Amino acid sequence: MNLDSSRQVFLGEASELLQSMEDALLALEQDPKAVEPLNEVFRAMHTIKGTGGVFGYSAVVEFTHAVETLMDQVRSGQTPLTKPLIATLLECRDHTARLIDSVAEADPESCPLDAELQVAGDALLARLGHAPPPSPAAERGPGPLSGGNEDEDEKEKFLPVVSDLWMIKLEFKRDAFRNGMDPLSFLRYLCTLGEIVHIATICRFEPPDSQPFDPESCFLTFGIAFRSTADKPTIAGVFEFADQDCDIRILEPDSAHARYLDLLESLPAEEIGFIGDLLVRIGAVTPGELERALEIQASGAGDVPAPEDQSRKRRLGDILVEQGSVKPGTVEQAAKTQESARAKRQEETRFIRVDAQRLGHLIDLVGELVTSSAAIRVMVDRAGIEDMSEVVDSVDYLVSEIRDNALQLRMVPIDECLSRFRRVVRDASQELGKEIELIITGGETELDKKVMEKMTDPLTHLIRNAIDHGIEPPEARQQHGKPATGSIHINAFHDSGHVVVEIADDGAGLDARRIRAKAEERGLVKPEDNLTHEECLRLIFEPGLSTKESATNLSGRGVGMDVVRRNIEALRGSVELESKLGEGTKVTIQLPLTLAIIDGFLVGAGQDQYVIPLTQVVECVEMERAEASARHGEHYINLRGEVLPFIRLAELFEKGDRQGAGKRESLVVTRFGHHRMGLVVDALFGELQTVIKPLGKVFEDLRGVAGATILGTGDIALILDVAELSAIVKQARERPVTHSGNT
Repeated sequence: MNLDSSRQVFLGEASELLQSMEDALLALEQDPKAVEPLNEVFRAMHTIKGTGGVFGYSAVVEFTHAVETLMDQVRSGQTPLTKPLIATLLECRDHTARLIDSVAEADPESCPLDAELQVAGDALLARLGHAPPPSPAAERGPGPLSGGNEDEDEKEKFLPVVSDLWMIKLEFKRDAFRNGMDPLSFLRYLCTLGEIVHIATICRFEPPDSQPFDPESCFLTFGIAFRSTADKPTIAGVFEFADQDCDIRILEPDSAHARYLDLLESLPAEEIGFIGDLLVRIGAVTPGELERALEIQASGAGDVPAPEDQSRKRRLGDILVEQGSVKPGTVEQAAKTQESARAKRQEETRFIRVDAQRLGHLIDLVGELVTSSAAIRVMVDRAGIEDMSEVVDSVDYLVSEIRDNALQLRMVPIDECLSRFRRVVRDASQELGKEIELIITGGETELDKKVMEKMTDPLTHLIRNAIDHGIEPPEARQQHGKPATGSIHINAFHDSGHVVVEIADDGAGLDARRIRAKAEERGLVKPEDNLTHEECLRLIFEPGLSTKESATNLSGRGVGMDVVRRNIEALRGSVELESKLGEGTKVTIQLPLTLAIIDGFLVGAGQDQYVIPLTQVVECVEMERAEASARHGEHYINLRGEVLPFIRLAELFEKGDRQGAGKRESLVVTRFGHHRMGLVVDALFGELQTVIKPLGKVFEDLRGVAGATILGTGDIALILDVAELSAIVKQARERPVTHSGNT
């Protein structure tokens, strides 16, 4: 992998880390005591700092190091996590993203950091530097140094617990003097590594009445509070030669404990294995301590086996904590790291990163394969080779399976798009002084990545409008008997081969009368026009129309909703509005699962052929043309008691004078969203797999057409946009046409 490719990987991973950091900070805003989101924020800054240093992004390293240091203080309890601090950390997250974008566009060594970015970063660091000082309650001790063998009085006189010092216990055995051990020599040597702040000496002489005191036996135990920058293996090395004549316990200070957690975070997943080796590797446990703990575990000393499992041994971590070798927090984090590494290794075996362009090229090739398979079917049918029918059927089945699996490769959970709106709602609601809760359901619903990328802007517009126009201020909501906190509910689900996204709020709703009045002011409708409630609401999608009296940073300029409609329709989707004044608004967006290949229903009208998306076809009904007579220029038919609007494709595409106009016609009943409509055609050719080809600029304004496809015969067929055709049907009510009727 070359340097440019590595940088692209870094940029992708940094984007994912910053998104996870944002989600974690928003979770902390709801529950400041949550541990895992706190660790997630620390991990994001730590990883970006380390990887940024590899590429020489010094500006990124310096800034993230300061944030990482603060998060370390928060994790250790030295700095309380407050909502203002979380707000500042969110700004730090945004600044880190801007830093990465800035340095990634140029050579970090030859191009200095933009002055504006530097000033913004310095201001944020200054705010972090003025964080509240640690509270006395945050200073917590590591607990008893001994293994729990002393009584309570002996624990109290043994050694006061100090959180920033090494706590060392030396319990010499009876034969230490006889073996030439001098306890004081070890203390003198220990002073070369740091400062002995406090020492407590305990005499354990409790002879039976029948045995006199033996001056050659050692009854000494030392408790030492030691300040040093040395690590645990170095301190343990002082007592290396006394290992056989002394029980040694060394408990790290809080600062070392935090360092162990950092080391656990930074270890590569592939190098994480047995928890004992993991603790030795980071220096939290010495090899001697691990060996003693393994001996205790193997011997079963102190085991309390459950009745159903008499052979179960105590966990190694519990033994190490009991013998005073390591703090419980370090063991817990080591266990989490071990489990996380195991899960990550399993996850890595399931997923690989694939370049999006390669994936797109594969989808294109699969599309061509679909076309070629259809061509083979046509040639075999024309040649009348019956022996090949079974083989062709098998090829069609395999091509269909390849197509479905290839399209699944580009499917991603829509939650990747929806989760980012938590930040949008938080920031916008704080800016407007409103209390808003965002509820997301159906995040596991999958959608083509290309479709999802193009949906981000429309969804952002809709949510911002719900915040600004829809949700009322807390005092106004309470006056109307509503809870002070408003809610925005985003729901996603699959429906008939489409993805439906609903954005509903419990705000003030849309005032149809006011929307119409604004539309009349702008000349969009005439006072004498008769519009339904739904049609009045849809006027909100007209360019330049806004009911807001004054513009804000969020909305009110009349731009956005028309962009929403255009972007959604460009994706072959549809958007619908439901609103009740005083109760709320719901916007329903229907999108195709993919933009590449669809199952279609081929029909003929005049001399041309058209493809209707199969997921929108409900049924086909025969209809005599003579039965459809003109009535007030309207296109309706009574279908089993249901008034169904319809449109003739031949008339729409100016093929009204075709031959065979008196023959029977077919009515294809289609459904999109909550609407049904009929398409009158001359012939039904059946289902086929359709590769969507975009139309050129010459035909980009052609209404009712979503694209084109190449059939197996080599002919071109237009793919119909049913939602746009429905709009044409509505317009047809207002003008007389030659052939229309009602049966």
